[in-house]
Amino acid sequence: MARYVRVDEFGGPEVLSIVRDERPQAGRGEVRVRVHIAGLNPVDYKIFHGGAAALRYEAVPPCGNGNDFSGIIDEVGDGVAGLEVGDAVFGGKRMHAQADYVVVDATRIIKKPTALTFEEAGGLDIAGRAAWASVASLGLTEADTVLIGAAAGGVGILACQLALRAGATVIGTASPANHDFLRGLGVIPLTYGDGLVDRVRAVAPCVTAALDYNGAATIDAALDLGVSGSRINTIAARGHRAGAGITGVGGQAATIDDLSALATLIADGEIVLPIDRVFPLEQVQDAYRYLMAGHLRGKVVLATCQAGAFG
Repeated sequence: MARYVRVDEFGGPEVLSIVRDERPQAGRGEVRVRVHIAGLNPVDYKIFHGGAAALRYEAVPPCGNGNDFSGIIDEVGDGVAGLEVGDAVFGGKRMHAQADYVVVDATRIIKKPTALTFEEAGGLDIAGRAAWASVASLGLTEADTVLIGAAAGGVGILACQLALRAGATVIGTASPANHDFLRGLGVIPLTYGDGLVDRVRAVAPCVTAALDYNGAATIDAALDLGVSGSRINTIAARGHRAGAGITGVGGQAATIDDLSALATLIADGEIVLPIDRVFPLEQVQDAYRYLMAGHLRGKVVLATCQAGAFG
């Protein structure tokens, strides 16, 4: 028998339970992964709360939960080439990842670079794709100064570093507790909230682009600063300020090769992905309460069992 997180009905974290079922079996073209780490993302709780996100992803309780995972292949289906039992891999499978085992299309996973930790890999699929695609959508250069909202979150930290690698000057909003960390990356940190436009103007005479990862406030500030809507990308407030030409490029625009390239950058130490906290699978409710409270640095993940005890 194997455990998985189940959404019993729509609601808050209290609707999540740990249940047991038979281990899934890998079919043709699939592999089964013994999950070590499963990542948490804001879209997860938007889905299990119900509403538009649940409709978009066709979530109907009872159903599984989570997308990001890392682990070890322990079963290979017919017709799979290039992957073997024992390979360390990572990837994503919507509403299936928070489990002891996940069966996934073999073409949808990536071999984990040795130096990439299971924790980093297990929180990378959604945040990595979103950061890569949204930064790429703006075509940033050395001539740009970009405002990034929620710069200390899982997507924001990666996006800040990708923008810096493109040569841009980066201004990132975050809680004061994360300012020194962002400054160490080369980001100009600012506190979000009332007066943001004035604070931005005090550090940068001209902002040319913006990336929104937390909501309408970043979009409003960017427009007030004179940024063209065509150079504002949002994954958190699509539809806000309709008519301004704002783009909504998210992780769907990133390829598996893009995600692999980002994983290599992290493994090589050229980009960092902090792990804010690791919860055991049994504490999934507490993990989401922690995530939903905000003010995080990087990713929150679940571990299926104690480190070194995976089987």
